[in-house]
Amino acid sequence: MADFILRSNLTQVIPNVIQKFLLKIRLIFFWQQVQSCFMMKLTSPAFREGEIIPSVYTCEGKNWNPPLEIENVPKSAVSLVLIMEDPDVPPSVRSDRMWDHWVIFNIPASEKKIKENSTPPGIQGKNTSGKNQYEGPCPPDREHRYFFNLYALNKSLDLKPGAAKAQVEHAMKDHILASAKLMGRYEKGRGY
Repeated sequence: MADFILRSNLTQVIPNVIQKFLLKIRLIFFWQQVQSCFMMKLTSPAFREGEIIPSVYTCEGKNWNPPLEIENVPKSAVSLVLIMEDPDVPPSVRSDRMWDHWVIFNIPASEKKIKENSTPPGIQGKNTSGKNQYEGPCPPDREHRYFFNLYALNKSLDLKPGAAKAQVEHAMKDHILASAKLMGRYEKGRGY
């Protein structure tokens, strides 16, 4: 009799535990969906996350910067920083395996778009080639990944034009409110 009572209680308790667990999973999934609606985003109408960057934006094309769109910048942000980098450089080219293609800081936080082939508002930093401008993908060996990293800051940076990425990263270290990333790929000679 006691065994029957225990089994009948378990058959009532187990479904309740499972229902509560499933409800928690649904709430977690819902919260993630809500958060993604309000998270800062960086996209491009020229290519999607993980896709091939069209050659017009590379050394094999016109070497124009791609158009970028910015969403959900925190209301308390004062400025934005945009850094485009290639972490797939062969060690024979650079021992740190990193090539900085574009560094811009003190972009107004109200900026929603960076137009194709433009100099966005803000201050141009120095790329790895030593120039204060966009430098398109130009991988020497194989397909590389190119990360466009966007940061919302609670201040403007007290840096001069031509500041290197390391200087910008050091200056913004304790002032990042939000970040977003867009990654595109490119390989020379493919005719994209």
